[in-house]
Amino acid sequence: MRKRLVILGGGESGVGTAILGMKKGFEVFVSDFGNIKEKYKKVLIHHKIAFEDGGHTASKILEADVVMKSPGIPDTAPIIKQLKAAEVQIISEIEFASAYTNATIVGITGSNGKTTTASLTHELLKKELNVALGGNIGKSFAEQVSEEKYENYVLELSSFQLDGVEKFAPHIAVLTNLSPDHLDRYAYDYDKYIASKFRITMNQTKDDYFIYDADDKEIKRWLESHEIKARKLPFSLREEVQEGAYIKDNQIIIIFNNTTFTMPTATLGLQGQHNVKNAMAAATVATLLKIRKATIRESLENFQGVEHRLEKVLKIGNVMYINDSKATNVNATFYALDSMTSPTVWIVGGVDKGNKYEELLPLVNEKVKAIICLGVDNEKIINQFGNVVDMMVEAKSMREAVKIAYKLAERNDNVLLSPACASFDLFENYEDRGRQFKEAVRNL
Repeated sequence: MRKRLVILGGGESGVGTAILGMKKGFEVFVSDFGNIKEKYKKVLIHHKIAFEDGGHTASKILEADVVMKSPGIPDTAPIIKQLKAAEVQIISEIEFASAYTNATIVGITGSNGKTTTASLTHELLKKELNVALGGNIGKSFAEQVSEEKYENYVLELSSFQLDGVEKFAPHIAVLTNLSPDHLDRYAYDYDKYIASKFRITMNQTKDDYFIYDADDKEIKRWLESHEIKARKLPFSLREEVQEGAYIKDNQIIIIFNNTTFTMPTATLGLQGQHNVKNAMAAATVATLLKIRKATIRESLENFQGVEHRLEKVLKIGNVMYINDSKATNVNATFYALDSMTSPTVWIVGGVDKGNKYEELLPLVNEKVKAIICLGVDNEKIINQFGNVVDMMVEAKSMREAVKIAYKLAERNDNVLLSPACASFDLFENYEDRGRQFKEAVRNL
């Protein structure tokens, strides 16, 4: 009897898992409570994979041997509760696909910076290694595993993806930082969210590596009370480390196995304190995987960042429009506001995930001249910042928000989209939100 694999969610990870499952001999069925996009339907039809959308047929799902659930589906969804009651194994794409590859895996997680760090790490490795980028970014990891082309993977991993792992063990795990995020999915318990992030290390052995931000209080607190088997390599802006990465005299210094890598921070393609940390993490991975020092330096100098993360869109009338749609939590927006060097019109708002905006108050006071609230419910933002800025406006669409920003901004100002919230009230996802922002700016 063939094992039955049921996939909940017909997006990138779901369809990729379906293709891999079919190639590995499973009987595959894909079920999506919403509508599957045409491009994914075509792929499923091409591979003769059975699917449904617009609702779940419980009888077809509950007879699964294993269920791969899309990371966007919460544990509180009725179908998940039914599967748990029936004791059906529920895993993530990462868990399923990693069982079918012997490739070296670099797993990168964190509240912020993981997309930039993963993209930068991939950039550093690709000149000398056969390496693919996947996980929470780009093409499905499972589909790439099905192609059997790659000897190395760099995976950006969200807490939701890590919640669904059981045996997954990256050879190198990176934790960029911790700040409260997605607390609505973790019963508003920060410790549960932190535990979820540290699942990236749970199956590592003494032959594996854990790279982490030694300046992060929550990471240090966790490491003091939990044992991690992997060899620990910290990176720090504040103190010298015996092994790992640190800053001295405006130089990045990486020490590992009696070799030393150095590079001036001034020559990094991405500037800002948070990007120095992203560069340290990525360069430490590259050092472990024996990438030549000249390649690491060249790649760090030339890397220009990722879409939707402090992406400079256009300068119009001497006003710079910046797309930071990927800032879906307060900490990410903190970095964005902190990097502003001109008076800023700030577009903020969306689905609040239990945000506490107080930590932004000093930066808003110093840098923000006007706030445009873009969301269905802006009450928390208005209450927090209403007395701090001279001008606060609500907008019901991205086009309207950009038009208002155009009127409020003066020469040498910035217009910054950095929402600090999820996007699902008005947009498909943060990419859709960022693209709509860029389109509205270009249409000015």
